[in-house]
Order: sequence, then structure tokens, then C-alpha cells
Amino acid sequence: MSLLNREQSLSVPDIPELLRFLFMTNKTKTADIISKTRLSGPSFNLKNRMLRVVWDLAYLMFFRFTPRPLHSWRVFLLRCFGARLGQHCHVYPKVKIWAPWNLEMHDYACLANDVICYTQARITLQERVIVSQGAHLCTGSHDYNDPDFPLFARPISIGKDAWVCADAFIGPGVTVGEGAVLGARAATFKNLQAWQVYSGNPAQPVKQRRIRASSHE
Repeated sequence: MSLLNREQSLSVPDIPELLRFLFMTNKTKTADIISKTRLSGPSFNLKNRMLRVVWDLAYLMFFRFTPRPLHSWRVFLLRCFGARLGQHCHVYPKVKIWAPWNLEMHDYACLANDVICYTQARITLQERVIVSQGAHLCTGSHDYNDPDFPLFARPISIGKDAWVCADAFIGPGVTVGEGAVLGARAATFKNLQAWQVYSGNPAQPVKQRRIRASSHE
């Protein structure tokens, strides 16, 4: 059953009301990005920056150095900061998450050590998505043709059963189709088609992914 259809997966019981108010209602929107001239100051408003300071402190004290098997604890902490996580999600302690309130993981999704989730916009991982070590999911970039070099942020969505391999890079606004594979150290700035295997920089399709019948059936 989908995370979005199961209310208990989205509920966050026994969380202090202050955290619920600050983080469950906060989403990084275009309005949070400040229009500015080149190098004139911060790109995000004060509320966004203060929330990230609180998260950075909590990450260092309660997340980063936790034992690897404590996935339930890290899931609980991310929910405290507004992440929407389903059941049996695995988030390893060396994952770097810019703003957890822009992270959505459905059942059995996994973020391995050293993954970077640059969640200036929402990142969504559907059921059974695996993001391997060192991969970078980057929702933010700059318009280098504009003299003011403005920041922009666009969401990333990764479909069911997709695999983002080690050290791969996914750019802003990309949708990865169901069952797609982005190979090790590949980089993509365009959508990936379902059940295709991609490699290279820029990523190109190399073959179709075919799932064999399970030996346990």
C-alpha cells in the first residue's frame, strides 16, 4: 500500500508541538528564495536559514554518529523535522540531507552512506528505491546566463524499484522512471525512461532492464 494512502505511515506521534509547528508545516517554496543581485547576500530567507541551523545541530548530536542498525531512530528524527517517510525505510548515518522537510520516502526506500540529498526542492523516493553510496541528488542550481546568477530549485522524483548506483548524479527537475537504473558515476540532467539502464556523462540508455522470475516462488 502506498505511503500516501496509509495515514499511520504519515503520522508523527509523540513529537513536541513546537517541532510539529516549525517543521511539518515548513516546505521550501520559491518564496523562500530571495531575489538578489550577484553576491549581495543569502539566497534563502531568515526562517529557512534558522530551521536549517536547528537541523544541523540535531544531525550532529543525534543522527550522524548513531550505529548503522538504528534505522528506526533516524527515521523518527527525520519525521520530527518534517520528512514524510513510509514503513521500513533505511537511512544510513552518513547521509547528508540539506532540509529534511523536503524529503519524501515511501516504503522500503533506502539512502546509503554518503548520499547527498540537496533538498532545496522536494526529493521523492517511491517504494523500494535504492540510492547507493556517494550518489548526489541535487535539486538546486544557478542560471549562469543571468548576470545576477540567480538560484533556482526544481524537484526530483524517483520511481518504484529504481536504482541510483554509487557516485551517480541527478540534477534539478529530473524524473527517474519506474525500475530505471542510473549506473555508477553516471550523471543525468534529463528524465530517465522506465526499466532502462543508463550509464555515462551525460547518461545514455545502454539496455533494457529485465527482471527474472524470483527463485523463491
